[in-house]
Amino acid sequence: MEATVLESGEFRYLDEGAGEPMVILHGLFGALSNFESVREHFSKRFRVLTPMLPIYDLPLRKTSAKEIAKHIKGFVDHMNLEKVHLLGNSLGGHVALIFTKNHLDRVASMTLTASSGLYENAFGNSFPRREDKEYIRNKVQVTFHDPKHATDELVEECFEAVNDRNKILRILSIAKSAIRHNMEDDLPNMNIPSCVIWGKNDIVTPPDVGELFHEKLPDSDLFWIDECGHAPMMEHPEEFNKILSSWYDSREIALG
Repeated sequence: MEATVLESGEFRYLDEGAGEPMVILHGLFGALSNFESVREHFSKRFRVLTPMLPIYDLPLRKTSAKEIAKHIKGFVDHMNLEKVHLLGNSLGGHVALIFTKNHLDRVASMTLTASSGLYENAFGNSFPRREDKEYIRNKVQVTFHDPKHATDELVEECFEAVNDRNKILRILSIAKSAIRHNMEDDLPNMNIPSCVIWGKNDIVTPPDVGELFHEKLPDSDLFWIDECGHAPMMEHPEEFNKILSSWYDSREIALG
């Protein structure tokens, strides 16, 4: 589904469908296209807003998960949204958690898939062989259970990012901030409907991370997708959409 990136003030985003607002938050190496199937499916039910996270745009000293969550608060205010349904993958899930902690009254529901915020087996503190494209390809492949999803385009995007000094400094800054900002003690206070969708074969945020989110969030449901890694909405989009649609139905969310 082709969508036009809109600009308003400091914000760049996609705006599709009508109804209650759903805000999709992509990951550190994520792109708007990662959620193409999700956007197409749920824009029949929600007004789906997909902001581009300012990963490479913030001053280096302010490049952190917390500052990105502030950006999303600004976006929600700018769009005059009273309450939103959040959906976040990886870093996007962490941003959703920080936003929810600080603005619980603005969140109608939260969906986490392969979210950071508790533990993640990230790239580490550096990319010792970042000039080696095959090394980067292997790093991208571990995101998925089936390496075929690590397309040449994804590998090229990642390779370009880690070999751009300004981008790599910000990637590492955000990754470190995410590791430092553990949210386990905050989860019990997030008493909103929460859907946790996890890949059984995720080695970046392993299955026990999904289980801990489910255990600590007071009103959550946990769903598994088999033969699936760190990006369920990309690797198994139809199953992901079916699970989330059924969960929304069970919670009587945006039934029309």
